[in-house]
Amino acid sequence: MQTKFWGPALVAALSLTLNAQQEKRTLPADIIPDSMSRLPLVKRADLDDNGKRVYDLISGPNRTSPLLGPGGVSFYSPKPAEYIHLLNEYLRRESQISGRYFELSALVAAREFDQQYEWSGHQPAALRAGLEQNVIDTVKYNKDPAGLNEKDRVVIQMGREVFRQHHVSPAVFAKTVELFGRQGTMEIVETLGDYALAAVMLTAVDHQLPADRKPLLPVK
Repeated sequence: MQTKFWGPALVAALSLTLNAQQEKRTLPADIIPDSMSRLPLVKRADLDDNGKRVYDLISGPNRTSPLLGPGGVSFYSPKPAEYIHLLNEYLRRESQISGRYFELSALVAAREFDQQYEWSGHQPAALRAGLEQNVIDTVKYNKDPAGLNEKDRVVIQMGREVFRQHHVSPAVFAKTVELFGRQGTMEIVETLGDYALAAVMLTAVDHQLPADRKPLLPVK
């Protein structure tokens, strides 16, 4: 009897296929597989001229794959989508805070909403921006930030007080201004708010993780 040899490439391909099939099988009943959310994908051809302009601004005119996540969801309201995109681009590329603290702020907001889609995108980005794994784990596992450096600690404290207590203590606010300046402090707050908005949109449409991502936040 002839024995078949299952090479590594074939095994990997079969595994990916099975994982994708499993992903489709386990989606909630109201989730549309193409968009991975409760809303169908917005098609560029269905938009008016201004909508097409915003679509190209956010997706890029030559994009061939669908845009998922908050950007894709935002196309349902093109005018706010443009402003949300411009705010995010400024905070990401031009703000007074470095990429390290932009990503840390994004992670804090994602964690406060237990938002797997946001977290799965920003944990790798945070590592690339120089954020150490122990800092990421402090946010991920809701640890006490007392042992971290001052800047990391105060960003986490600021976010937790905003989202959990709906009040920022004088000490935390004063320390944030001391370390980041007034503009930097407000841009940390704006980044927290930007990713809180993204989390709210993603949660409302129950956006699922695509097949190439795995959940990185602890499951409740």
